[in-house]
Amino acid sequence: MLFMNPKIIGISVLAVFSLLFMMTAGCTGTGPVPPGSQGEPIIPETTATPVTPPVTQSPESPVVSGTGTPGDTRATAQGNNRFAFAMYTRLVKEDGNDGSNLFFSPYSLSSALAITSEGAKGKTAEEIRSVFYFPDNATAMRSGFSAMNAGINTGDPRYSLRTANALWAEKTFPFLAEYTDAAGNSYGAKITNLDFIGSPEDSRKTINTWVEDKTGNRIKDLLPAGVIDSMTRLVITNAIYFKGTWVKQFDRNKTADAEFRAAPGKTMTVPMMQRTDENAVFRYAETGDLQMLSMPYDHTTGKQLSMVILLPRDDSLTWTESMLNESMLSALQRSAESRQVRVYLPKFTVKTKYTQMGRTLAAMGMPTAFSSDADFSGMDGRRDLFISDVVHQAFVDVNEEGTEAAAATAVVMRLAAAPANPEPVPVFRADHPFVFLIQDDETGAILFMGRMVNPVSSG
Repeated sequence: MLFMNPKIIGISVLAVFSLLFMMTAGCTGTGPVPPGSQGEPIIPETTATPVTPPVTQSPESPVVSGTGTPGDTRATAQGNNRFAFAMYTRLVKEDGNDGSNLFFSPYSLSSALAITSEGAKGKTAEEIRSVFYFPDNATAMRSGFSAMNAGINTGDPRYSLRTANALWAEKTFPFLAEYTDAAGNSYGAKITNLDFIGSPEDSRKTINTWVEDKTGNRIKDLLPAGVIDSMTRLVITNAIYFKGTWVKQFDRNKTADAEFRAAPGKTMTVPMMQRTDENAVFRYAETGDLQMLSMPYDHTTGKQLSMVILLPRDDSLTWTESMLNESMLSALQRSAESRQVRVYLPKFTVKTKYTQMGRTLAAMGMPTAFSSDADFSGMDGRRDLFISDVVHQAFVDVNEEGTEAAAATAVVMRLAAAPANPEPVPVFRADHPFVFLIQDDETGAILFMGRMVNPVSSG
């Protein structure tokens, strides 16, 4: 189904990083290890004194005060974008994704792994920083995410944009105060104690309910049955939500069926929106190989957000995806000018679920976190925790009024404008595959990213 809601909403959910921990004491194994995740032995475990189990607190994440410097915020946004392009490239190459729509939230993944990395040490921490392009300086990372989150939570009368973090802890397990304090003070992730040992299913439902609430009920059952069990020790959740409308909305009466060339020899009929009037003025850039269009969402006092679309001149995404990186996007945006553009854009809805995201991240350069060599001693003072799986789920709906987008991540760990001079008005006809992203124009951070190959398919 192409349109779930007549209102264009943009929801980005960095929802659940579910950390299931397995204690190695008395155990002969540490759980499944993704292919290629055998890490080298790392330094002996760090000596630390565990604190008593944390007191139950509200799972809500208050607005984190922005303490980061402009430089920290810029570095955080740039790191997020470098990860976004790296993840996109990896997903394009994975089995099963050839010719398929893609959609995910790099900010969701980065935020949850930033909180996870606060408890990582040694090689485990180095690999996570490398994959997500986190700064080596912990203070800079914390202040950067604190400022980014505060900016997202600033609010605006014309749209809804907010982010929230939470920690869900096994009530009998002693986490270090240094870790929980860092998660709370820098990321707004407060702790709620759950009975993972005695009531794993009820705990799973509690977390899933939080995710559904933070994502406008777009992400349901993020944690499937069986993911939470008696060996679960910690679940880290982050949700980011956006609901907004275009500054220049499309006229529903002008939407008409049109041809979309999904692949050589494969065409389909899709509902094509259009803005061809003289007021259709957008930021626009072009090269001999592609066109770029930036479509802003309505706002007043808050952040300016936009959807950026990269449309190849030909019907193939091969060249565009091979050149896709932060420098390419920045160069296009610097050359863009406000001008009249005849815009044709298909309505579409995409739902994705990446159940093997752990394998993807391991292959990208952080295998140790998924192995028995993992060192998350910064969480509990011992090296008995490791990530067993990562699941990412996302949703996006684009229509005449705006955009609705949602995403959730579960990390499972176990104990282990018009030109002045007359000139031809460019035509931006997105009737073939294209790349798109939703971006925070103030910091440049990419909140969502994907590609549209088949507007008729919802997957």
